[in-house]
Amino acid sequence: MVLSRVVAPSAEPTAKSKSTVLIIDDDQALRESLGRLLRSVDLNVQLFASVPEFLSVGRPNCTSCMVLDVRLPGKSGLDFQNELVAAGIQLPIIFITGHGDIPMTVQAMKRGAIEFLTKPFRDQDMLDAIAVGLARDRGWRDTEKGVVELKERFQALTPREREIMIHVVRGRLSKQIAADIGISEVTVKVHRSNMMRKMKAGSLPELGRIADKLALLA
Repeated sequence: MVLSRVVAPSAEPTAKSKSTVLIIDDDQALRESLGRLLRSVDLNVQLFASVPEFLSVGRPNCTSCMVLDVRLPGKSGLDFQNELVAAGIQLPIIFITGHGDIPMTVQAMKRGAIEFLTKPFRDQDMLDAIAVGLARDRGWRDTEKGVVELKERFQALTPREREIMIHVVRGRLSKQIAADIGISEVTVKVHRSNMMRKMKAGSLPELGRIADKLALLA
């Protein structure tokens, strides 16, 4: 199964894209009914009868979430969710089923499912769950975009500035850094000032938060 087709939240959406709901259910009548409902509230919809059919196309490059049937031909919806979680792929999922039970629901929710709806479900319950799913994906994308920008700033530093940044976030003073790497304290302060400016960090606590997001001390 080609999970690489499930686009990560870091992908930049296209200029004219709008939120898309991915529906995977082997019941054609249900797929088409959900499609009409979601198009009526101005959402893009992509309909699939199975997980392999979805993977042959892949996730669109925009804010999206998935409505996924628990029981499908071949691999189940729960198995697909498990594979996404194992691969570290974030995709908001609303499960639907005609035969739900409590253990199944608990398993899905523990792995990050937005909602678990039993057929037949109310249209409003589905729309509410999708609104939560799209908001979650939008938040993931915004967070990932911010991390990408921080990585670009870090890569724009000189090797010496990167080295000094790591020392600074570890709590080392300029005179200690100078002794550690064998340069003058004045030179350390110049590199440190340039590094703070390039990273757009207004204070040491802010620099520390940036380092956490970049996992520099992990």
